[in-house]
This record gives sequence, structure tokens and C-alpha cells, in this order.
Amino acid sequence: MRIGALEFNPWERTYIMGILNITPDSFSDGGKFSVLDSAIGHAVLMAEKGADIIDIGGESTRPYHKEVSAEEEISRVIPVITELVKVLKIPVSIDTAKAVVAKEAVKAGASMINDVWGFKNDPEIASVAAETGVFCCLMHNRDNTKYNNLIVDIKNELSKSINLALNAGVNKRKIIIDPGIGFGKTLEQNLEVMSKLSEFKELGYPILLGTSRKSMIGLSLDLPVEERLEGTIATTVLGISSGCSIIRVHDVRENFRAARMTDIILSDRFNGNSL
Repeated sequence: MRIGALEFNPWERTYIMGILNITPDSFSDGGKFSVLDSAIGHAVLMAEKGADIIDIGGESTRPYHKEVSAEEEISRVIPVITELVKVLKIPVSIDTAKAVVAKEAVKAGASMINDVWGFKNDPEIASVAAETGVFCCLMHNRDNTKYNNLIVDIKNELSKSINLALNAGVNKRKIIIDPGIGFGKTLEQNLEVMSKLSEFKELGYPILLGTSRKSMIGLSLDLPVEERLEGTIATTVLGISSGCSIIRVHDVRENFRAARMTDIILSDRFNGNSL
């Protein structure tokens, strides 16, 4: 399977997705990379440090963020994607829940749609993924934290996102799922999801894990955003050992090294397996 120029085999090794927020208000790095040159420079640096994919977002997804229009989101991300595909050998992903943004991003060269609402926010985004043939990552999200059975409910809701994609014509082999750490979950619920990540393998799709610098780590260790690296690495190692295939992070080099070491220890996992 190919994501842009990347030959993607989740049974071969763990892949690193580097986060590039083109926003003024993201919880961790808001405003740092809103200028084109700084965004390009940071993406290139992440690629040099080991990123396999660069995930570009033009709207913050932190709690209580200020929503932006599709036009504003497009104006933030398209210039960056256009330039990045010229200078990077690795693929670019668009982090958006809006169909029109996703469509323009793929036109500009993005090879993946990463939707934090799992195709449930905009009914047209599944069609964009199907028509363009790009990979898609479907994240679990909801607007409340009232579950009957946490893991069962999340799996059922992810299955609904998967069906939205399949019914629109998305190739089954181009779907990745994300249990959505930090979205629609309390601290205790996030920790339970982390402890039961392996159960999501039952859905039959590669799993992406995004925990980088999130409040789950900050609340657990009583640390500010800028001091959550070690906690992030702990979740990276746990995620890989539980079967996650892609790790989405801000701190690429450190998590890349942790992932490689974990892959080496778990080398039997990558022998003789296939999707």
C-alpha cells in the first residue's frame, strides 16, 4: 500500500507522523509555524529527524477552540502543502473535518485525510476521500463523555465511521483508525483506552495513536505542555506494544528513537504478518 511516495506496511515497522499546526491557537505550538518559511523549515526538520508523514492542520482542535471558516483554513494550509510537496520526499496529510478543505488539500498534493470527527461532521468528506483515492484516518470523537461501556461504545462508533467511508466507496485498505485520546473522554476514560488499545485491533484496521503532549499526560504527571516529552514517549512505547502502527507526535526525533527501539524488541511482531 502506498501513501503518496511512502510504501506503507503496518506489519513492517512503526511509522511516525509529525505534527505541523498552521494555527495561532493550538494547545502546544499555536502561532509558532503560521509563517510560511517557518512552517516549511519545521516540516523539513521533522522529516530529517525521522518523520514518515507530515500532518498539517489549519484549525485547532483543542477544547473550546475558536472555529474558523473553510476559507480561512484553506488560506492557511494550501500554501504550505503546495510548497512542501516540492521539497519533501515523504507524504503530507491534511488534518481537517471539512470536505472542501480536504478536496483543496488533495489537489495541492496531500496524500491522506485525517478527520478528527471520523467523517461524521461533514457528510461530503467521505466522498472526497473516495473520489481522490487517498488514505484516510478516522478518529473517534463525540460531544459528551457518557458511555454505557467505554471500549465497546468507541469500537461501535468507529465502526460507524468505517461504514461511512466504505459506503462512499473508500478502499478498505486505505482506512486507518484512531481511538481519539483527548477527544470526548475524561482523564480516567483516556487512561482506560490506553490500557486497552489492543482491543481496537479487532476492527481489522491499522491504528494511529495521537497522545503527544496531551492533557492526559499533563494531568497524570502534573506537568505543563512543554514538559510532557517523557510521558509522551511512555505512551508511544505502550501504543506500539499494543499494536499501533502510526504514532502522531510533535517531538519527532525522541519518539522516532523510542519507536525504533520498541520495534527491535518486538521484532517477532513484524515477521510473517500481513493485513
